[in-house]
Amino acid sequence: MLSFLTRAIFSVTLLLPVAASAQDLSAPEGEVILTVSGAIAITNDGDTATFDLAMLEAMDTVTVETTTIWTEGTQSFTGVPLGVLMDAVGANGAMLNATAINDYSVEIPADDWVEGGAIVAYQNNGKAMSVRDKGPLWVIYPYDDDPDYQTEVIYSRSIWQLDRIVVAE
Repeated sequence: MLSFLTRAIFSVTLLLPVAASAQDLSAPEGEVILTVSGAIAITNDGDTATFDLAMLEAMDTVTVETTTIWTEGTQSFTGVPLGVLMDAVGANGAMLNATAINDYSVEIPADDWVEGGAIVAYQNNGKAMSVRDKGPLWVIYPYDDDPDYQTEVIYSRSIWQLDRIVVAE
């Protein structure tokens, strides 16, 4: 019984800082590189959530080592898991409409917001990505980790020059 109680208290303790920080989405201090709107509960600019690079870097980030159909050799991408980003804005929807700087748009279902799934990468091989090099943000999947990520559908969701997301119910 004590073991169960200890685990329960530990679990609640671990969740409290995450929930508190999610409710306190600060305003960006630098250039806004991503705007999230739609079915979200947590905002910092009217009915939207805006992010600068520092805000994304401060989140729980991951690094994915993978090959892509657009680059040569294994690449290292660092970014925010899509699920972490959606949690940070309190997303409540089944689909993301992700749009690039040039207005190219794709739909990304909530099924892709899973652990080990898509990330919003802001670095490639340890360096910030310029607009010319598919940045500043690029939705990347761990293509080499799962054959299900090596399909035309997934490749089409790998939007680069991402600058806005609308969460649709």
